[in-house]
Amino acid sequence: MLDIKLLRDTPDVVRQAMADRHAPIDLEPLLEQDRSRRELLFESEQLRAEQNRVSGEIAAKKKAKEDASDAVEAMRLVRERIKGIDEQIRELDAKLREALLVIPNLPHESTPVGAGEEDNVEVRQWGAPPAFDFEPKDHVDLGQALGVLDLERAAKISGARFSLLRGAGARLERALISFFLDLHTTEHGYTEILPPFLVSSATMEGSGQLPKFAEEAFTVKDRDFWLVPTAEVPLTNMHRDEILDPAQLPLKYTAYTPCFRSEAGSYGKDTRGMLRQHQFNKVELYKFTTPEQSWDELEALTRDAETVLQRLGLPYRVMALSTGDMGFCAAKTYDLEVWLPGQNRYREISSCSNCTDFQARRANIRYRRDKKTDFVHTLNGSGLAVGRTVLAILENYQQADGSVVVPEVLRPYMGGLDRITAPS
Repeated sequence: MLDIKLLRDTPDVVRQAMADRHAPIDLEPLLEQDRSRRELLFESEQLRAEQNRVSGEIAAKKKAKEDASDAVEAMRLVRERIKGIDEQIRELDAKLREALLVIPNLPHESTPVGAGEEDNVEVRQWGAPPAFDFEPKDHVDLGQALGVLDLERAAKISGARFSLLRGAGARLERALISFFLDLHTTEHGYTEILPPFLVSSATMEGSGQLPKFAEEAFTVKDRDFWLVPTAEVPLTNMHRDEILDPAQLPLKYTAYTPCFRSEAGSYGKDTRGMLRQHQFNKVELYKFTTPEQSWDELEALTRDAETVLQRLGLPYRVMALSTGDMGFCAAKTYDLEVWLPGQNRYREISSCSNCTDFQARRANIRYRRDKKTDFVHTLNGSGLAVGRTVLAILENYQQADGSVVVPEVLRPYMGGLDRITAPS
């Protein structure tokens, strides 16, 4: 959520930022509500001063045994007016918050300005796509031939956009979760969290999911529960309504959760295989920092996610997302895109974002600063999306005989298995 002072003091800056995001906004109704609220606050302050003055008059008249009925009546009228103003202010506060909740974050000055994905900027590449002396298959053909991916039974159980892994495929998914968590906790300094997978509406709002993205999430009928679309949601709210000790910052958390998304608006996109699912596993990286730390911490968080791909030997590139392609809460985002031979292209496997104080304002997360408090900055990134890592391994490590070599770093998690082969 943006600071109302930004809209009040620099409306043209906000309008331009929203235009850059291709999310134009009419600020006038909101600014008019803000003006009305401030006028009411001023009137309330004046009336309270009058209330104090009249109270003094009443006390003096009573002490002098004089008639104070006129002053008492005046006091009653002042009290009623203050009560009415307070109610108007509460209503305006609610309207202002409702309006602010659907305005996206301001892009950082280093974010490329553009309309969408085509305007993203490549920052760097790592590794070379594998050269095959045969026609590489995609993960669906590979997984089904190896007996590790069963989309037909997944559809029978749940419908479209679900997958069922079996045998070495299921073990590979579990191995990746353990490998990711071990790497981030033992080498990168994150504290592991296992959060609830059902969260409240307040939690969804605090992280920026509500009200804007309600249609993209799953909710529990007749209960105030939402299935987590990402571990970012519970991790953001761990410190909701808290004031943090600056000596503890940055706080660094990592968490495994399943993620549940309705994929509203994605009809017809990536319908084959495991690329776009209603349910998938992910290991999240999350940081709470001071504003001064946050940009360096974004670079560090991105490198932590890159390290996973490097250890797995998966070729990837880092893309700085344009203003038109960036997420609602983010001020700047790097996408890590892994090479998929079956598609002959790079595809996103992690998004690493600095959300500045946008989420912290919604969730009221502050830290002590020079005897005052200020909002923290929050950062998040996938470290990594597990299902997409499975399919990237299947496609990049496939062999001419249809088997798939297990990356060396995962073999201890796979009971020493070095190759996935078709059942005999």
